[in-house]
Amino acid sequence: MGPERDEDIPGWVRSLGLDGLVDLHLHFLPERMLVKVWAYFDRIGERTGYDWPIQYRVAEDERVALLESFGVLRYAPLAYPHKPGMAEWLNGWLSEFAERVPAAVHTATLFPEPSAGKYVAEALRAGARCFKAHVQVGAYDPRDELLDPAWGALAEAGVPVVVHAGHGPERGPHTGLDVFGEVLARHPRLTAVLAHAGMPEYDEALALVERYPRVHLDTTMVGVPFTEALMPLPSYWTDRLADIADRIVLGTDFPNIPYSYATQLRAVADWAADDRLGDDFLRAVLHDTPAKLLNL
Repeated sequence: MGPERDEDIPGWVRSLGLDGLVDLHLHFLPERMLVKVWAYFDRIGERTGYDWPIQYRVAEDERVALLESFGVLRYAPLAYPHKPGMAEWLNGWLSEFAERVPAAVHTATLFPEPSAGKYVAEALRAGARCFKAHVQVGAYDPRDELLDPAWGALAEAGVPVVVHAGHGPERGPHTGLDVFGEVLARHPRLTAVLAHAGMPEYDEALALVERYPRVHLDTTMVGVPFTEALMPLPSYWTDRLADIADRIVLGTDFPNIPYSYATQLRAVADWAADDRLGDDFLRAVLHDTPAKLLNL
């Protein structure tokens, strides 16, 4: 059983024999961007019919302190552009953030533009350990030939890229795991982490994990009551996890979630109640596999 409250997280993590958590999918952004992201979620009910109250709408230093209080040892702060010319600027901000926040790993992002291959290569040389590609927000086609040098460089480096390619929470012009599947067919060695386990295309996501040995799924918003009411997991979810237990990694979407951080951990703990998974699975998801991907 997972932690009931955020205050319970550190003790629960220690009970598993872990010193702390490694979160591969959460967000820190420049302040003016974050305000716009929160405004998007404030209005999502107008388009979808369900509200999304931000749980951790506090200042940046408070968010850093909260993660420390939860026992999150290291995390990948992800950011994403929605227009050309933005990714390189974000990469500079992310590099500076990692320098001033010890728990944050150096991350970067990309967008289909002529300079993508160049700045992705530069970020890799500078030590970026994880990238973010947000097909929905960016409204771009991940198969765009302008991204081929970037995908190729990431595949060669073995650096993970967290890809939001599924249709949830809202469809985009190029969302769909069939679309991103074409990228993987061209770059089969790409270390891709399918954000939100490809939600709601769980079956398609599982198929990509089984087809490509470097593809992983993150747990972000997966299996929590909020999402189960909208995009529920298939009944055989843990049956499938038993065969790919080493390719599931912790992600939470902190701070932009409409429930507590502990809620996500309880969902993962519920899967581990399956005798084929257990505490070894929890230790892998919560720490070992994301730590390996981030080269910690």
